[in-house]
Amino acid sequence: MNSTERLTCGSITTAFPALRQPKPEIADRGTVRLGEAWTVTAEDGVSEMAKQAETIICRFYQLIPDAPVPRPADRSADGMLPMRGYRYCEAVAAASAFGWYIYPPLNFSLVWDGVEIAWTYAGAEDWYPLRGAQFPGFRQLFEQVAPDPVKPLAPPFLAVAREPGVVQIWSGYLARAAPGWALLSRGPANIPRTQGYEHFEGILESETWFGPLFTNIRLTRTNSPVEFHIRYPLFQVQPLLRECYSGVAFEVVSLEEMGAADWQNFEATMKPNTDQMRMLGHYAVDTRRRSRRKQEQS
Repeated sequence: MNSTERLTCGSITTAFPALRQPKPEIADRGTVRLGEAWTVTAEDGVSEMAKQAETIICRFYQLIPDAPVPRPADRSADGMLPMRGYRYCEAVAAASAFGWYIYPPLNFSLVWDGVEIAWTYAGAEDWYPLRGAQFPGFRQLFEQVAPDPVKPLAPPFLAVAREPGVVQIWSGYLARAAPGWALLSRGPANIPRTQGYEHFEGILESETWFGPLFTNIRLTRTNSPVEFHIRYPLFQVQPLLRECYSGVAFEVVSLEEMGAADWQNFEATMKPNTDQMRMLGHYAVDTRRRSRRKQEQS
C-alpha cells in the first residue's frame, strides 16, 4: 500500500479500535445535554430557544463517540495563571473563565516542512501525507446512523487550506446557539502558547449555521512535530450577543468634554491607596460581591 492509498478518507484505521455506537441517551440526535430546561420538539425538531435563552445559551452535539466533552473554561486558565493573578486580578480570571474549552477528539501530531504537512495519531504505524482525513472509523459509523441523504456528508477531521501551513481541525461536535447569540472561536484565553501554531479567530452564526465546530490553525514551526492531546484545550468558544459585533455604535469624548461624574469615577479608580491594612484584591472581591447580588435579585 503506497502513501496515497493510505491517505484515502476512512482508510486510516490501522491499530485503532472500532468506534462504539452512540449512547442510547444521545443516539437520537448525537447531542450532549447540558441541561434539561432546553428541549427539542419531536414534531419538527425546532429548538425552544426563546424560553431557554437565560438557562442554556449553547448546545453541543456529539458526533464522534468518546470525544472529550466541552467543559466550562476555568478562572485559573486550566491551571496556567500565576497564583497572584488568579487570586487578585478579577479581570484576568473572569476573561479566562468566559466560555467553554473544546478538546481534540484524539491525540495526534502534525509536522510541516514549509511545503507539505504530514500527520499521525496514537496507534498509527507511520506518518501520513495530509490532504484531508476522516477521524479513524468515523465514516463507517456516520453512515450507519445518518439518514440516507446525509450519509455522504461525514465531516472531515483534518483539512488543509490553500494557504501554507493552515489546517482546519474538527472537534467532533456540532453546536447550536440560542436566538440572537453566536459563538466566538479563539485560542484558549491566557494559556501560554507553547506549541508551534497559532489560532485564527472567527465568529460562528451557530443559531442558523448548523455545521462542524472546528478551529483553524497556522503552523509556525517547521520540521518538528506539533502535538495535540485530548487532555489540553484545543480552542475556546465564547457566547456573543449579535448586537456586540453587528455595527456597534461608539463615540470618542475629548478631555474637555469629560463631566464631573467622569472625573469622580476616574479619581476613585486611580487615587493611591492610603489604607496600608486594606486587603489585597479588593477589586476582585467587590466585583464578585456585585455579581452575587445581581444573581440573587434576578
